Amino acid sequence: MTARTLLPHDLLWLADPQAFAGANALPAWATVEWLARAPLVVRRDRLDGARIPVGLRGTTRAQRHAAWLPDTQVARVVTPGMIARQARWRDHPRRRELPALAALARVAPLLDDAQVNWGVTGGAGFTLASGIDALHAGSDLDLLVTATVPLATGTERALAALLDATEVRIDIQVSTPFGAFALRERARTGGRVLLKTANGPVMSEDPWHPLICGTP
Repeated sequence: MTARTLLPHDLLWLADPQAFAGANALPAWATVEWLARAPLVVRRDRLDGARIPVGLRGTTRAQRHAAWLPDTQVARVVTPGMIARQARWRDHPRRRELPALAALARVAPLLDDAQVNWGVTGGAGFTLASGIDALHAGSDLDLLVTATVPLATGTERALAALLDATEVRIDIQVSTPFGAFALRERARTGGRVLLKTANGPVMSEDPWHPLICGTP
């Protein structure tokens, strides 16, 4: 797996956690034992040769750290779409205690009905993919919709309706060939959005058009 085939939000497991820890200045919570269990998440940044921009996460929101990973260190990859297809929230032991998983169970069939390429990211994705419980009662539900061409108006409206379909805050990022934007922002503005790109955030009237307009 090379750096160019990986996408933001993909989860990566390390081939040699000890070597990675020895080559990087890591926070105290990112122990070798933790790195042997917990995946890293691909973050959006410029590619640097064979190095992958990654983020480390612990069990709390304060435990976050950015780093670069040689592509030779990738032992396993789980994508947001794979997490959605595996549907492990259905038999998660705390599915009735965690509102984010209950919300996911409710909206998953609706996302399938919308016939979009969707996946699970954030704390829910991390928890379902790794088996490490990083969710709490107040956790949001983060989803990713990948759309190589503009979403049909009806599809976009159907997705926007899901944002407030449950008591849990649902955030849907829409990934285009040029970056990703928040569906909630697009529903509010009717078009213009902040597009997250590998070169930084920019304002765009059309997230599917290569000519990006303006700066934030």
